[in-house]
Amino acid sequence: MRRSTLFIGQLLFTLLVCAFMLVPVLMSLLAGLTRNYFQGVSSGLTFDWLVQVWQAYSPTVWLSLQLAVACALCVCVVGVPAAYALVRMNNRFSHAFEELMVLPVAMPGLASALALLLTYGQFGGFRSSWLFILVGHVLFTLPFLVRPVMAVMQRQHLPVLEEAAASLGAGPLRRFFSVVVPNCRAGILAGVLMVVTLSLGEFNLTWMLHTPMTKTLPVGLADSYASARLEVASAYTLIFLLMIVPLLIALQAISARLSRGEKR
Repeated sequence: MRRSTLFIGQLLFTLLVCAFMLVPVLMSLLAGLTRNYFQGVSSGLTFDWLVQVWQAYSPTVWLSLQLAVACALCVCVVGVPAAYALVRMNNRFSHAFEELMVLPVAMPGLASALALLLTYGQFGGFRSSWLFILVGHVLFTLPFLVRPVMAVMQRQHLPVLEEAAASLGAGPLRRFFSVVVPNCRAGILAGVLMVVTLSLGEFNLTWMLHTPMTKTLPVGLADSYASARLEVASAYTLIFLLMIVPLLIALQAISARLSRGEKR
């Protein structure tokens, strides 16, 4: 009886927490589908706000996707070899470099953006390009890929596997791509999941680095909240969730499958 009461209490508490988190999101999404938010559902449902948002802000959606994909690729190219080097070195220098790499995360996004502006702001073509925002995203998200990849590498006992591959005549590059990378797929994918998510939703750094021609989705969302009707901003939020939630579910499923495969 006590266990049953405890279970019911835990279930109710879990449902309350879920409701506390999800109800505001659902209310926001519903506002993007109603003709008049202040009248509620009684005013009728419509997709007009979604169409209006897409017509006005679709370039920000495509730019955010472009940035997220490019950021994930750049972080993989830089982060996986960096994680491998840090694990192999495993000394004071590598630990200090690992902590130094986290500085862009610890610092406010506006401070990081200001540092980039002071350093590269005089290059006009680069400053007005989306590549300038990409540099900021790479610096901000790099630790979120390096850390998971390092954790997987440390669990996989890579030195033993590399020694076995070297004894069969595999060179350093071949060992890296045929031994290290395949055994770290779960960590790499988990890092990519985090990088894509952070890049799509990053606002503080992007807001200071963007130009009128390089607005990303979060910046456009802020503009819609400031200058448009509440229904437009809510419709914009709905488009953002429709874009990112299936991606997160797919990547999480792939990551879980790879993790189960490694355990086997």
